Amino acid sequence: MGTSPQALRVRGSRLERLRVTLADGASTTLHLASFHTGAFRARVALLEEPAPLAHWCAEQGVEHAVVGGFFVRPGAQPLGELRVGGEAVPSVPFDAPWRGLRACVQATDGSVLIGRRPDFGHEPPGDLLQAGPLLVANGRPAFFEGEDVEGFSAGSAQFDSDITVGRYPRTALALIGDLLVAAVCDGRGESDAGMSLAELAWTLIQLGASDALNLDGGGSASLVHGGRLRNRPREEHGIDLLDGRPVVSAIVFGPRLS
Repeated sequence: MGTSPQALRVRGSRLERLRVTLADGASTTLHLASFHTGAFRARVALLEEPAPLAHWCAEQGVEHAVVGGFFVRPGAQPLGELRVGGEAVPSVPFDAPWRGLRACVQATDGSVLIGRRPDFGHEPPGDLLQAGPLLVANGRPAFFEGEDVEGFSAGSAQFDSDITVGRYPRTALALIGDLLVAAVCDGRGESDAGMSLAELAWTLIQLGASDALNLDGGGSASLVHGGRLRNRPREEHGIDLLDGRPVVSAIVFGPRLS
């Protein structure tokens, strides 16, 4: 894994861009936005209307955010459980039996936790966003090629494709020590191969992740830091999406007030 010299700080957070070389010699660009848990808190946001993440951030005065969970088309309804302030938000559940298992991120004023759904109880407090699959648990890989613990391959009919197969633009949220880290890899370009889920998991472990969760990817993969879209979203066949695809949920990183 190679590191580019491009790294900057924006109001106490850190943005890095890495060039990652994969096992077969292909490479891709990985964008990392890190937020110290003592200075920043995370929250889950449901957009009132689908919008490119950078546009929504500009309208809402949000400096730092990453795309959240999946959504269904047409209708742009959130796919998977979504809770804001302890209250359930209308969404399309994942198909049974996977809805009760697939991984989540929970954000409260005090902490961010990542795990599979049974880890959080029946009515968890704070915000909860269900996505997945789980990539890293306790510093070890939680996703392996050819395994389908959370049913993303068996349940691929709810998605545009089987998200477990192949290299794509990917998005993840990771816990690395006392940092919250939003990670987005570019893909579908001549110099950006994208990553498989296993490659993304292993890369995050190399960076020190204790736990990590896959979020929405493909053309929806979007990272805003310092008010700017930092990655390069692409649709299929390498078509550039200058602002990214409209999304319906996000994880927002804001300064702690006390």
